[in-house]
Amino acid sequence: MTPLDLSAAAAAERVRAGDLDAGELWELYRGRAAADDLGAFVWVAEERPGNPTDGPLGGVPVAVKDLFCTAGVPSQAGSKILEGYRPPYTATAVERLTGAGAPLLAKTNQDEFAMGSSNENSAFGPVRNPWDRERVPGGSSGGSAAAVAAGLAPWAIGTDTGGSIRQPASLCGIVGLKPTYGAISRYGMIAFASSLDQAGPLTRDVADAALLLSAMVGKDPCDSTSLGLPEPVTEPTATDLRGVRLGVPEEVFETEGVESGVLAAFEATVELARQLGATVERCHLPHAPHALSAYYLIAPAEASSNLARYDGVRYGLRVNGDADLLTMYLRTRGAGFGPEVKRRIMLGTYALSSGYYDAYYGTAQKVRTLISDDFRAAWERFDFVVTPTSPTVAFPLGAKTADPLAMYLNDYFTVPMSLAGIPAISIPNGLSERLPTGFQLAGPAFSENRLLDAAHALERAIGFDGSAARA
Repeated sequence: MTPLDLSAAAAAERVRAGDLDAGELWELYRGRAAADDLGAFVWVAEERPGNPTDGPLGGVPVAVKDLFCTAGVPSQAGSKILEGYRPPYTATAVERLTGAGAPLLAKTNQDEFAMGSSNENSAFGPVRNPWDRERVPGGSSGGSAAAVAAGLAPWAIGTDTGGSIRQPASLCGIVGLKPTYGAISRYGMIAFASSLDQAGPLTRDVADAALLLSAMVGKDPCDSTSLGLPEPVTEPTATDLRGVRLGVPEEVFETEGVESGVLAAFEATVELARQLGATVERCHLPHAPHALSAYYLIAPAEASSNLARYDGVRYGLRVNGDADLLTMYLRTRGAGFGPEVKRRIMLGTYALSSGYYDAYYGTAQKVRTLISDDFRAAWERFDFVVTPTSPTVAFPLGAKTADPLAMYLNDYFTVPMSLAGIPAISIPNGLSERLPTGFQLAGPAFSENRLLDAAHALERAIGFDGSAARA
């Protein structure tokens, strides 16, 4: 076994014990990252930063989504409008990782401003899935997911607004966790939809996700919405699901577009959960089918406000307006934003416009409340709700770029949890057509430790082998 075969947690333990040199580990991953042929990275470090190696992350390098500001390092959000932008400060989440001993290895490619489910919207080119290079890795954190799945990075972080950690984790056969909203500071994360955006880990296994999460969580005076977690994140150790109550929403079986292979893998995992001691019953989330519609009003509305700051005046791209300020704005934004970002800005601006605010944005927020109420009712009977993560396996590059609705439907199972602000994790649970499928567990707010334990028990029983993607 080489150091590249070790989980990140195992590598960190060996570094701290003196059995593995942190510099050697860095050079191995730095070489892998520099040879990236998936389009997973937009920047790779030239040399190892001087991080401590005695911290909990033990000198194991981390890849960071390009949506996080990193001082002096390109932070471009996958957009031409920020091409080459090097911020003067670093995001709190990244600072906490580097302070805990994880040096910054690379910045990962992503859908522009985190808007996409395939990582084809990046101004820096698409990312390819390591299981099949003619297929997408999912999005918007597709670069992070592909890098971890391919063994180009030991672990990575991404952001999840409507499924952007969990869906690419599913399509790439790795673990992806969206924590409770507010568990991790958003300071220094380039904003898409502020009431939904949340950072989280993408890792090879559940134990790695817990370790990376433990270093990222915490209240931050720079982010008034940050809460941290009520208890420290602990290493997951559960080997069974005795006493755990799982709810399977009826809506899983009533939804069109779920591939038969995905559904078969889901049902097999539910049966495995029963064998591990879980109680499994059907439940009903009556407003979940409306989540996607609500999300695609709320998120674009917030995006239209957040992205107003990119005007060519303060930072990023600036296109000459021939001494006319409005023309400069129009030319800069027209040249700097890609088609999907423009589409969502227009949707959001319309939803917030006079005469339409209550009918669209206001109504969507009421639906959001009803979805949260549905989950609160579910927690009276169940510990977790489980669904497939994505309705399909990874689809071919270009297959859905001309059909925005078909692309948006990739987030059908992940958006409800984002609207409710609750934690959810995706673990790989099998193959369909020789491509990974994902199993999603969602729990009440701040239930991360119990969620990680349940996922760990299932992960051990499933025994998924992702080595084919690292070949």
